[in-house]
Amino acid sequence: MTKPVLGFVGLGRMGTPMTARLLAAGHAVVVFDPVASAVQALVAKGASAAASPRAVADAADIVFASLPTPDVVRKVALGDDGVVHGARTRIFVDLSTTGPRVSAQVGEALAQAQRPIVMVDCPVSGGVAGAEKGTLTMMVAGPSDAASELEPLLEQLGRIYVCGDTPGQAQMVKVANNLMSVACMAVSCEMLVLGARAGVDPKVMMEVINISSGRNGAMQDKVPKHILPRTFDFGFSTALSHKDAGLCLDEAERLGVPLIMGSAARQILTLTKAEFGPDADFTNMIRLFEHWAGVEVKTVPR
Repeated sequence: MTKPVLGFVGLGRMGTPMTARLLAAGHAVVVFDPVASAVQALVAKGASAAASPRAVADAADIVFASLPTPDVVRKVALGDDGVVHGARTRIFVDLSTTGPRVSAQVGEALAQAQRPIVMVDCPVSGGVAGAEKGTLTMMVAGPSDAASELEPLLEQLGRIYVCGDTPGQAQMVKVANNLMSVACMAVSCEMLVLGARAGVDPKVMMEVINISSGRNGAMQDKVPKHILPRTFDFGFSTALSHKDAGLCLDEAERLGVPLIMGSAARQILTLTKAEFGPDADFTNMIRLFEHWAGVEVKTVPR
């Protein structure tokens, strides 16, 4: 059976390593990104360049997109030079964190186009390291036949979890996960600062919590690797984290579900963004708590 030609739009921190993995697996991939250097880096690995999302969809059977915001996803999929106008694409796979509402809207518009395209909602989790290693969590929602066709491709990128058969359902899982991650980060930062104010070595506090009932992903991964060394370089900007939290809260409001803890977590991101700038890594939030408490979280020499 002939392999489908793949397209990839959005060659940023996540899109580039995902595309590289598809190329390494022997797939033909046509790519587009407004940053020419990102395109050329993948052309050097065997990709073909296209001049627009529409040109990608003219050449590829299946188009993947990894994009920063819902508005960009909408433009790439449905804009004047978007995938919807391509002559060849059958399936559009959105790997971005787009939010349930926009994902459903894009899926409906593609299905109703003059030449219908199937939308598969497939946000990912695992960061740049997961994209490079092929260990991402792939949350999938879309028609079962399209999901089955995509399975061998998505297995090159990570582990697949089917979240439903309608675009938007996987997005619901993703934005819920991201807001929970922020809440865990915020409370972990609070407790580390509290401990530091009491004179407790944060490394010891972290080690105890990580074998106790308070353990969480922030304390197990982000704190030891990106906060205690004071590098603040997890690789996820405060602006993107703030955007994702907002997508979850917007959907909760639409569904009539109050998110008290989630709202507080997003407020911490709002303050972090205002203090350190939108491009600052979201792990900088601990510096807010440190400022308020008048203490710095640092390991104690032994």
